Amino acid sequence: MWLLVGAIALLASGATVGATLLTRTDRGGASVARPVTQKGAPELDLDLGVRTDVEAVALRRAEMLYDKGQRRRSGAIFARYQSLGAMIGAALAAWPDGFDRLAGLAHGHPRSALAQLELGLAFFWQGRLQQAQEAWRKARKLEPDSSYAVRAEDLLYPRYFTGHPPFSPSFASPPELATMSPPEQLAFLARRARGSDAHAKLLYGAALQKLGRPLLAEREFAAAAALAPNDPDARVAAAVGLFDKARPSLAFSKLGPLVRTFPHAVTVRFHLGLMLLWLGQAQAGKAQLDRVVAAGPSPFRAPAQLLLSRIPAK
Repeated sequence: MWLLVGAIALLASGATVGATLLTRTDRGGASVARPVTQKGAPELDLDLGVRTDVEAVALRRAEMLYDKGQRRRSGAIFARYQSLGAMIGAALAAWPDGFDRLAGLAHGHPRSALAQLELGLAFFWQGRLQQAQEAWRKARKLEPDSSYAVRAEDLLYPRYFTGHPPFSPSFASPPELATMSPPEQLAFLARRARGSDAHAKLLYGAALQKLGRPLLAEREFAAAAALAPNDPDARVAAAVGLFDKARPSLAFSKLGPLVRTFPHAVTVRFHLGLMLLWLGQAQAGKAQLDRVVAAGPSPFRAPAQLLLSRIPAK
């Protein structure tokens, strides 16, 4: 599974709409939960979406410095702002001395998935795995339609690849997107999705999925499938949007039968293979991707070949 990490990360980064739409950076890889004290400081996951305001730019810079281990410099930037994300960043920049401050922020913001996610990571860094898992479960429950809930899910199910398998449409994105900033792109896709165009809803749902909004993405995918029940892209997206590591059988139960419903639609085999890889079922995923390559030229052939090149032999 580790050999697949790079290939899946590349696929996820460019699978939908365009790389510029996603301003947050997916770390990729697999989580490994171990109840031992970790070195360094806890992971920091601030989701700033497509914000381009002064604070968002500063916090991205601070988080980048934090990730590089330059915690003093990052802490100085975080200290300039009073948002919850900035205060959490400042607390973690003072690690381990900032733990009490972080715990206080989590207590004072009991409805924040971010606070619970980071408190859980702090517990994990201290080797307190049970308390970490409790905090992550709270994060998922508090704000299920957030990147914080998705990251908490990663940590609760460390055997699986991080995030959710991305839906990749078989059709092209509007060319206008190439000249737009990320906020403009998202607004443009949202406007188009308000109508009755199933493909517009699929593109907007794919963008929401990349931005860590799985429930809103699922809603757009389901609406597209209702509008175009005979469109394999729409039906595949509706199935992929149901993916949940706590109950992966739900998505599979919808996606698997589409192989018979759309026997010549390469998108079905590709996403089925991708979902199998996401759950660590490399050989089963390989069987599906082999069929994608054998089907001949398609938008999915090159990414399938990339993934196949990383699957180890039995």
